[in-house]
Amino acid sequence: MTASTDYTAQEIIVVAGSKILEDRKVVFVGTGLPMVASLLAKLTHAPGLIPVFEAGAVGPPLKVGLPLSVGDSKTFTSATYLKGLNAAFEMTQRGFADIGFIGGAEVDMYGNLNSTMIGNFPDGYQKPKVRLPGSGGASDMAASCERTILIVPHDKRKFNKKLQYVTSPGFLDGSPNARYNVGLQGKGPYRVITTKAILDFDEETHRMRILQVFPGETVESVQAATGFELLVAPNVSTFPAPTVEEVRMIREDIDPTQAFVKRSPKQTSDGIDSNDQMPFLTPKNERMLHASQQS
Repeated sequence: MTASTDYTAQEIIVVAGSKILEDRKVVFVGTGLPMVASLLAKLTHAPGLIPVFEAGAVGPPLKVGLPLSVGDSKTFTSATYLKGLNAAFEMTQRGFADIGFIGGAEVDMYGNLNSTMIGNFPDGYQKPKVRLPGSGGASDMAASCERTILIVPHDKRKFNKKLQYVTSPGFLDGSPNARYNVGLQGKGPYRVITTKAILDFDEETHRMRILQVFPGETVESVQAATGFELLVAPNVSTFPAPTVEEVRMIREDIDPTQAFVKRSPKQTSDGIDSNDQMPFLTPKNERMLHASQQS
């Protein structure tokens, strides 16, 4: 397969997310990039993937196109099960959701996420520096899905040793059985997909570690953009660039209206250097990426 040379940060995140998803698994899908990744997986290697949406649809084939929200009528079309929000989350609490896709503004070394506020908690909760979108269903997904995939833009402001607020639990303080001891059911974070790398978690310490770097990145460049020390997995590899066909599918078949995934460097000048394979994120593009991750 021919590698693309004009993919965007969002497109490689989508491709990475899709490849993590396995056929015949149940994935709890939030609005935005998780939807695009799930649909790409269904169209390629995982036709039996079973998406679940917060509004209550389970197992829609998504043949009518990309939903624009978790309550879009497209999520209900030909679904195998229709109920409501409570039933969707009850299903995760009973252990029937293999993967949950969530995002946030901050993440720490144990995969805990903040999508609530920037400021001093608890004193500054009523008047934070920045009020973020909040949990939506992300905290429930983090608590109950068997595994979670986190999507976070990569820079030191977002990868912090201490979060300003914990919205969605990861491995908490990293201690043995920390999740079990507070009543959380799922096993915790499985992967973190950023604009620079794919990260996983050490089985013993539950600390975040570098698993794969994206093209043009190194272990050193990923560490330099992180506000805490990352562990490094043995034999770190480079994640392959999206193929021309994968990029075409995202742009033409899955999200032709750019609802969530914006166009390639050669097709837009909005915050992208046309000489770079990986675009940098301007504040506008960063806000767009963050908004596309909320459930």
